[in-house]
Amino acid sequence: MKKLLIIFFTFIFHELSAEDNLKFYLNKAIENNLQLNAERKSLESTKQQKNINKSEFLPSITISGEQTSTTSTGRVSQSGAKLSDTNLDSENKTISIEQKIFSGFKGLNTFKKSELETQKANLELKAAEQKTMLDAAFAYYDLIYKTNNEKFNILNVNLFERQVEFDNARVQKGEITLTDLAQSESSLAGANANLIKAKTELLSSITNFERVTREKAPKIENLNGKVILELPNSLKIALDISNQNNISFLIAQLNYEIAIKELKIERARFSPSASIKVSKSEERDFSSTVDEKDDESLKASITWPIIKGGENISSVKKSAFDKQRAKLLLQDTKNRITTETSNSWSEYQSSKGVLEATSAQLKAAEIANEGITLEYDSGNTRTTLEVIQSRSLLLDARIAFAKAERDFMVSQFELAKQLGTLSNQTVK
Repeated sequence: MKKLLIIFFTFIFHELSAEDNLKFYLNKAIENNLQLNAERKSLESTKQQKNINKSEFLPSITISGEQTSTTSTGRVSQSGAKLSDTNLDSENKTISIEQKIFSGFKGLNTFKKSELETQKANLELKAAEQKTMLDAAFAYYDLIYKTNNEKFNILNVNLFERQVEFDNARVQKGEITLTDLAQSESSLAGANANLIKAKTELLSSITNFERVTREKAPKIENLNGKVILELPNSLKIALDISNQNNISFLIAQLNYEIAIKELKIERARFSPSASIKVSKSEERDFSSTVDEKDDESLKASITWPIIKGGENISSVKKSAFDKQRAKLLLQDTKNRITTETSNSWSEYQSSKGVLEATSAQLKAAEIANEGITLEYDSGNTRTTLEVIQSRSLLLDARIAFAKAERDFMVSQFELAKQLGTLSNQTVK
């Protein structure tokens, strides 16, 4: 009983950690993708900028020190008498604390702008994650499709090779003509050409898969292509979701809000600013009459920029134009998202219909090919050309169905990305 439990749990944990499903490769792509890791570094950099802007509200402390040694030689009095050389060493230590009291809300708006930029960096990271997931999903399903495509073409070549051998024997018996044999040989040559193309496409697909996931491409016999994505049931619901969650739209909204903050920052440059500074200094050997001296000072200052050659006015106008530009881009993005969501929804529905159609096409082609082949092998009225056409239709149906499966699965990921709901947690 104990051995059975060990075997059972070993099997369960093997299944959980097996590298045979899309989820595993999505995780690897998210973890290892270079562009995505670059976006993560960008987010951390933006967070540090937020801390930099926060420091404006905190006091600044400065410690400074000086040590001077002065030697005077060749001194002569007013009467012309020569004076002895002197050497004076002085030392100064100062500590000062400065606190900004008011800066026309420039600091506050700068800090709020940095918060918006941090949110934007988070969204850009999420957008990069979604793109990585879409690329990984396409690479995964394209690998399955291209491997099946090669397998179908190998099978097709093998069938035509057997047919050429079979037709050679039938020519010797006088059952068919040399023309029939030539048709079979021509079809074999075409099948070999298609196989070479399929092998090249598979090699390209393997290269792309390994680039995106940074994992060695597996054999598709071990892959499980079934996933569940939560998608809306109607275009109206899809549009509502995309208007709330689409990453490009959310980034455009933040760009507009950032432009508003930048305008407020430029306007704040016209406002007065106030600060207070407290300092304490110690001096040693200050002069020949004073050996030590301690000073304490309190300084309050107010500055009010009036005009800087027109620079501040032009900066405000520039920020106002940038705000208008961001607003126009926001509206354009909203319109574009509506169009792209509708297109993604249509592509999803279309790919579903194509998958159903190619499934029916494949079943019909299999039945037709089986019947025509049996009739041809039994010496019935079927011609070599009819067999070749039947096999060509079967090959086309197999490839079309495999491609339709890939396109249907990828269309789901594309729609989820467009809605803004694509994440590692929503892929089941």
